[in-house]
Amino acid sequence: MKHSAAIGLSLAVAALALAGCKPSAPPPQIFKTQTDALEKAKGVEKQLQDAQDRNRAAEEEQAK
Repeated sequence: MKHSAAIGLSLAVAALALAGCKPSAPPPQIFKTQTDALEKAKGVEKQLQDAQDRNRAAEEEQAK
């Protein structure tokens, strides 16, 4: 029983020690440039798709 009590006390002390720590600074955004480029590419893709849809609609309108 003494061994399990010591483990329990150690866990309680560790939990209190961690709870008292202030949060660290957020991690640096290592892939920020890549994710920004990906988002920009998705925006361009959307613009191209919209233009293609407009062209297709205009062609169908002229064919009538």
